[in-house]
Amino acid sequence: MTQKVALVTGSSRGIGKAAAIRLAKEGYDIAINYARSKSAALETAAEIEALGRKAVIIKANVGDVEKIRTMFAAVEEEFGRLDVFVNNAASGVLRPAMELEESHWDWTMNINSKALLFCAQEAARLMDKNGGGKIVSLSSIGSIRYLENYTTVGVSKAALEALTRYLAVELAPKNIIVNAVSGGAVDTEALKHFPNREELLEEARKKTPARRMVEIDDLVDTIMFLVSEQSKMICGQTIIVDGGISLLV
Repeated sequence: MTQKVALVTGSSRGIGKAAAIRLAKEGYDIAINYARSKSAALETAAEIEALGRKAVIIKANVGDVEKIRTMFAAVEEEFGRLDVFVNNAASGVLRPAMELEESHWDWTMNINSKALLFCAQEAARLMDKNGGGKIVSLSSIGSIRYLENYTTVGVSKAALEALTRYLAVELAPKNIIVNAVSGGAVDTEALKHFPNREELLEEARKKTPARRMVEIDDLVDTIMFLVSEQSKMICGQTIIVDGGISLLV
């Protein structure tokens, strides 16, 4: 079987959905992962199938290692291979550091950081059967600068970026290339959960040197570059896509 396959976590909506559809347009069959909304995942699958590509939906909370293993087993059973893994699923408790509880920390770190390690182990096993692959994670500039109420997410994304570097070194000899994309504020469904959403959006509109906010397609363009052959010597990097706003802080 030569048809290439991509798994995108959290791909029932937002950036994950856009990435899954773009990969389908480039000829990939897609494994769609979701945690809550089966109806949204089915809508994404229908859009992909309308492009002439195969799509399957897999429910899994990526903060649970056993569910990760079950998800990759389903990918192997359905497709027999994996060429691209986009680690997009994310969650987090948005509170000041002094108000955080242990459960808030564990939930966020499990989904945003631990998931990459154990997903990468399973992805690498499948990719190695076909001579290599690409792993791309989604991060945030909150990993390198202070954002209000963002402690758990920012720290978890910093861990994700560090893990990206370690995985890149260990997996490069297997021709598995690991990178990350870090975005500025993007007006997605997820941003609606931020108590200071309007302030974040207003700052992005006013201060971004590129004179516009980052859009979903800007991040997807970078993901697509990182899974292409043109980026084969980019390894272990976090590419910041923010229109230059992080340079001002």
